[in-house]
Amino acid sequence: MNRAMSVTDMLRMKKETYPFEGDWAEAFGAPERGGVWFIWGRSGSGKTSFTMKLCKELAKYGKIAYNSLEEGFSLTMKNAIMKAGMQDVARRFILISESMEDLDARLKKRKSPDIVVIDSFQYTQMSFKEYQEFKARHRDKLLIFISQADGNKPSGRTAVSVMFDAALKIWVEGYRAISKGRYFGNLGYYTIWKERADIYWGETKE
Repeated sequence: MNRAMSVTDMLRMKKETYPFEGDWAEAFGAPERGGVWFIWGRSGSGKTSFTMKLCKELAKYGKIAYNSLEEGFSLTMKNAIMKAGMQDVARRFILISESMEDLDARLKKRKSPDIVVIDSFQYTQMSFKEYQEFKARHRDKLLIFISQADGNKPSGRTAVSVMFDAALKIWVEGYRAISKGRYFGNLGYYTIWKERADIYWGETKE
């Protein structure tokens, strides 16, 4: 049985965080390292562009593997990588397209990536139990799941459960990535493409 912890003990605890700055801090504060993040949004909302920008920022803190299950090594992915300027962090970022079993084996190796993006959750075909087991096996990693959306919710019952389990939940709409849980900055959202976001949210000035 775990021992009880006093308020003083809690306040003395030191947690490693991602020390975001600028627009990233304004949107998401300083999230704790590791655990699960969950990003979802409708097609055309800016989800892939945001995820690449996020990967470029996170590359400051560790090596990243982006498992492109849905789009593989498509022209769309190539364009997203080029647009985000991922060549600047080429030594800390790899694009893969492999089964969850192969990814599981990759992450068990020494010097494996610190941060893993899985796109999309629906293509993993995992049950919630399988997700929990995968998360437990790789608790020293940051796992970022990308999800398709059904309306304003993640597509599928299991994806919804994973979203609720995630520490940082990010809803992408109208070229804004909006924090929906646990970690917030002063603004609470990250603008992916200002001109398009201003039009979508009705903030374009005459």
